[in-house]
Amino acid sequence: MALSQFLTELGKDNSGATAVEYGLIVSLVVIACISAMSSVADEKYGLWATVSDKTTAVMQ
Repeated sequence: MALSQFLTELGKDNSGATAVEYGLIVSLVVIACISAMSSVADEKYGLWATVSDKTTAVMQ
């Protein structure tokens, strides 16, 4: 009987909902940051590849 009452009260408790929502928001922000950094890294790689190619062409 005490277990069913505990589970009923636990089901009605909404205090953890805010923490879950903040966790979801933080995870979305982290995913967006990783995507942006990946895009910048790819762009920088292309830039340095171009510099390397032009430097090699000038030195030959």
